Amino acid sequence: MLLGAVLVGCNPAKRVIGESGDLNTKMSAKQLIKQSEKSAPNFKTLQSKIKLEYTEGDKSQGYTLSFRMEKDNTIWVSAALGLVRAVITPEKVKYYDKINNQYFDGDYALLSDVLGTELDFFKVQNLLLGDAIFGLKNGNFKASTHEKSYVLEPRKQDPLFELFYLLNPSHFKMDSQELFQPLEKRMLDIDYTSYQNVDKEILPEHIRIVAVEEYQEVVIDLQFKSVSLNGPMHFPFKIPEGFKEIEIK
Repeated sequence: MLLGAVLVGCNPAKRVIGESGDLNTKMSAKQLIKQSEKSAPNFKTLQSKIKLEYTEGDKSQGYTLSFRMEKDNTIWVSAALGLVRAVITPEKVKYYDKINNQYFDGDYALLSDVLGTELDFFKVQNLLLGDAIFGLKNGNFKASTHEKSYVLEPRKQDPLFELFYLLNPSHFKMDSQELFQPLEKRMLDIDYTSYQNVDKEILPEHIRIVAVEEYQEVVIDLQFKSVSLNGPMHFPFKIPEGFKEIEIK
């Protein structure tokens, strides 16, 4: 079920691993948000290969996936030979698995259950593009620094849901996003260990997601390769006949 839950250019991508500018301790939250908005991607379509590694406890699995995105509209993921395929839109999450002859056609409950926090299309898109998962426009944030990153956090943290954004001082994309739900013993940590420059767009190259609930930990590593932008794109998806529907209880 993971492949339904998570998600070759002409110009080679330039890696920006570890690139870091100097921290300006006088930067206000308003200034950081403005810089972050300037770094938001401005493309129509994106295509890449994803190397995905999934670890839960002592079990680990790896996949190579085809990934396509029409910004603000569709995210599509497919394993080799279409054995597992998923497509998500602002309205729906659809997924099928030919290995186990099952499918899912519903809302974001499946994705939210895997990562332990409520998600929708735009939160998933932000996560994959290195932008603030909950957005920055409508929040009341304060700014500080931590090691080599700027930190934005709500001026008044919700005791049930604590949130921290760590921004890179060079390009103002996310270095890390940290969400804590203390009473439910949940933690979601999204680290962006490297970025790449594709047609002047700064996009994640390696994302590491750690989701913890009580004593259970899930680690998802995503590596984006052969990224290209603004090419023609389609999103083939048809649930095979006779498959059993996955029900979220």
